[in-house]
Amino acid sequence: MKLLNLRLGTNDLAKARAFYDATFGALGVEPSQMPAEYPIVMYKLPGGPNFAVGPARDGQPATHANGGTVLFEADTPEQVSAWHEAGLANGGSCEGQPEPKPQARGAFGAYLRDPDGNKLSAYCGLQLS
Repeated sequence: MKLLNLRLGTNDLAKARAFYDATFGALGVEPSQMPAEYPIVMYKLPGGPNFAVGPARDGQPATHANGGTVLFEADTPEQVSAWHEAGLANGGSCEGQPEPKPQARGAFGAYLRDPDGNKLSAYCGLQLS
């Protein structure tokens, strides 16, 4: 099985685009090429699935997952720090400073919430197996 797409909800597509263009840019991903009039913003993640943000399809307000976290891989601790800084500068909030994380066997990581409250993390050196 292969994950093809991951989509998070947003209530402000322009704000979400600015946040993800900046944070993904810090990790070496190009800004979204989706035209501004499209109802979603999509990114092609290198070696991974598509990542999209958009309003909830049922027309109700988008809400974040309680207990859910989306994790991104960074190449260096400096990228993790730049990702975190870009997120804070573009409407995100801190959920964990960039630093070695004891819960991840000392891997360097950071946590943010995007402008809609979705919890995200970026790590360098994380061993998942």
